[in-house]
Amino acid sequence: MFRSLAARWDLSRAAPGSDVPGIMELVWILILLVVLITVPVAEPDIGTGTRGVAIAVALGVCAVIYIAWLVVRRQWRTPVPLLAAMGISGGVLAGMTPFTPSVAIVITVVSVSTPRLKPETSLSITVAMAGAFLAGGLSTGATAGTLLGYPLGFVGVWAFGLTRRAFLSRAEQAERTLVETQRAREAETQAAALAERARIAREIHDVLAHSLAAVSVNLQAAEGLLTAGTLPAGNPELTKAIECIDRAGAFTREGLADARRAILALRDDAVPLVDQFASLAREYGAAGGSAVDFEMTGTPRPVPAEVGLAAYRTAQEALTNARKHAPGEPVRLRLAYEDGWVTVTVSNPLPPSSADRPLTATGAGYGLTGLAERATLAGGTLDTGATDGQWRVWLRIPA
Repeated sequence: MFRSLAARWDLSRAAPGSDVPGIMELVWILILLVVLITVPVAEPDIGTGTRGVAIAVALGVCAVIYIAWLVVRRQWRTPVPLLAAMGISGGVLAGMTPFTPSVAIVITVVSVSTPRLKPETSLSITVAMAGAFLAGGLSTGATAGTLLGYPLGFVGVWAFGLTRRAFLSRAEQAERTLVETQRAREAETQAAALAERARIAREIHDVLAHSLAAVSVNLQAAEGLLTAGTLPAGNPELTKAIECIDRAGAFTREGLADARRAILALRDDAVPLVDQFASLAREYGAAGGSAVDFEMTGTPRPVPAEVGLAAYRTAQEALTNARKHAPGEPVRLRLAYEDGWVTVTVSNPLPPSSADRPLTATGAGYGLTGLAERATLAGGTLDTGATDGQWRVWLRIPA
């Protein structure tokens, strides 16, 4: 009930180290204020006679310890020495003024200590408080009913606190069980995802890679037959057929390499991204393009397979576009490891409008669109365009 009221009144923010709603602290403060207001005006007059002086001293000591407990509990949830001292001083005060709200201090100590301390510790504090109450009551000549009823009430509150302690223990155990269940479910989900990725990798390997390998073997066989010397030389159709076979073989080899990279990415044991970029730069130059100025900045680190694949595809597409739209122009490839991010930058000078670009018409024209979609799915951004006479492709992706 207190927690629901606290949530409604926006008083549920507890102090550091506390496990009670803020409204309970207001209740404890209110108890102290009521005791400080009512005890001095009750009979006998505080400070008058031996009994009045004793009550004044007990009230002062109890108030100081109570305030110290309210302050210290913000760093130490259950300060046992202060609770014991507050219970004893409160018991003496309640024993001398049994018909005032001072007994609420004793009830507060029992209700706070029992759910949080070991039963033997909280029982010791309760017994000490009962003894202090009897000492205070006997010193003022309290009735037998008072001397018997109040200590029994303290023990009853302690017994009730044990049930709350058991409830809190079960609640904490249930919370721990829930956390462990969630972790187990996450682990199962991750294991299932890894198993599915491994299955897809096997399918790609068995279907696509084997098929491409078979096509490559047949192309090599066809090229061998066409160049074996049994066919008439100088035939333009034959020459064109050999060129087509050569291109098909190159495409097949590139497809095989891409399939291997996709399988490695799915199996989450891909070659380091830096090595992939260095190899891509070398392949670009070996395939007839201009030399690529590759540079890596930052400290290399492992990245998720999806991030590595997105970065590699971006660089691959950008280099392909450079070959198509700016043949012969120098290309700069940058891979940067930043704090929480991986950045890929590919840039090349814009060619003159009169430059010969025979490969411009090849392709479907959706390469950059696909890269942007891939970057968005991975939580990154892709920026492309002309800047200061340079065409730049820039990818920034979290990793």
